[in-house]
Amino acid sequence: MNIAIFGASGMVGQGALRVCLDDPGVARIVSIVRKQSGAANPKLKQIAHADFLDFSPIEGELCEIDACLYCLGVASSGMNEADYTRVTHGFTVAAAKTLIKRNPAMSFVFISGAGADSSELSRLMWARVKGKAENALLAMPFRSVYVFRPGMIQPLDGIESKTPSYRSFYKYLGGLLGVLRKIWPSGVTTTEELGRAMLATAKHGKEKRIVEAKEIRKVLASPIS
Repeated sequence: MNIAIFGASGMVGQGALRVCLDDPGVARIVSIVRKQSGAANPKLKQIAHADFLDFSPIEGELCEIDACLYCLGVASSGMNEADYTRVTHGFTVAAAKTLIKRNPAMSFVFISGAGADSSELSRLMWARVKGKAENALLAMPFRSVYVFRPGMIQPLDGIESKTPSYRSFYKYLGGLLGVLRKIWPSGVTTTEELGRAMLATAKHGKEKRIVEAKEIRKVLASPIS
């Protein structure tokens, strides 16, 4: 299986990348990044690209992809709606249009967030925009599209968020997040669990196209093979 990952340098993307690298069923990983990280693995090809609203210059390198794990995202705090929409909706749709042109039989797995609003009418800006991005993807003629809406995410394996406020949040919580996960298992997932669930869904499919936070662990009942 060949996988494309967007946002592999972020917290969720790092988890997804680790899972794909460790999975023997994944033959090739194409990671689209702004700046190459220097990570070396025979399965991994990093493609540095600057304009995330236009992927036509690298379109030829995005062929024979079986699934995309789209983990790219930004925190809405401090952003106006136009800028947040440009990243959350604009980048996502641009990537999806390029991929579907080359790989119409592929599946697309998108990381959204708990509380995203499919009606696009929420008073919360981020929820409206996330819902808009979800709707755009779900309307595209991929073989399958799945939307994950995780709640709190516990980073494992040394993974850190690129967002300073999130890093401070996780540092402040420390081990308490692990305790909270035991008390509230439906609301807290780990980067490793989320990555495994995304890959399992890309491989095997799922009846429901929108996977809410409480359902993420249930996805792992389907073994990855």
